[in-house]
Amino acid sequence: MTADEHFEANRRNWDERSHLHAPSIGYDIRRLVSGADELSDVVAFDRQYLGDLTGLRVVHLQCHIGTDTLSLARLGADVVGLDQSGESLGYARSLFEETGTDGSFVEGNVYDAPALLGTRFDLVYTGVGALNWLPSIDRWAAVIASLLEPGGRLYIREGHPMLGALDDDASTGLRVTYPYFETEQPLVFDEETTYVDTDGTISNTRTYEWNHGLGEIFTALTGHGLTVTLLREHRGLEWKMFDHMVEDQRQWKLPPEQRDLVPMMYSLMAVKSGSGAVG
Repeated sequence: MTADEHFEANRRNWDERSHLHAPSIGYDIRRLVSGADELSDVVAFDRQYLGDLTGLRVVHLQCHIGTDTLSLARLGADVVGLDQSGESLGYARSLFEETGTDGSFVEGNVYDAPALLGTRFDLVYTGVGALNWLPSIDRWAAVIASLLEPGGRLYIREGHPMLGALDDDASTGLRVTYPYFETEQPLVFDEETTYVDTDGTISNTRTYEWNHGLGEIFTALTGHGLTVTLLREHRGLEWKMFDHMVEDQRQWKLPPEQRDLVPMMYSLMAVKSGSGAVG
């Protein structure tokens, strides 16, 4: 299969996922609608690293159904969301309309973002299950550099590549099964379920994913003119990846005896060379 065929298969899968995610308690849209100060759990966690977003031009790449995009807008950002799933963007636009929030959305592949958006931003925000859908981390880093104003920032919080290398079945212990490093050929998965608690299933079950080592990500960004200013690893996840994980402060974590063995996520901030952005 070609890269375009991989992207198309993944798009069909995410179109279906959007219909399961939007009404789920995992995304908790009704809570976001209920109050103008409510934030998604993702952005509430990230807020400590983002600084003041008031008046900043922010693009949220791979924005899905817009819950995190809405939260960025509520922190004062002038936001644009981009995603290749038109069904997901339908829910995102409805969420912004229902809450009376200013913002816009563009449908397209993240690699085409510079041409589709046609402008630069003070902050690129992305993560929590985004990079694994992209075959080339270097190409992604080139997109980030193209989208940022001089002095602009990238912030990403993402599943740790060590987590991505672990076997899905941890019932007998944590085992490295998948490649830690980026590979030319994708990892192929065939699952009719999604990561939120729902009774619904997916018919377009096959997806194609790639892991990217932390060093590969760092090198790609610095190679395209960004300086990494923050790199912090976390023990918690936004979703319950393993059955024996326990909920702690609105995140899922390994039990105490395993919690220090492997990182679950990381936060990374990088700044493009030059001056001009604030935050």
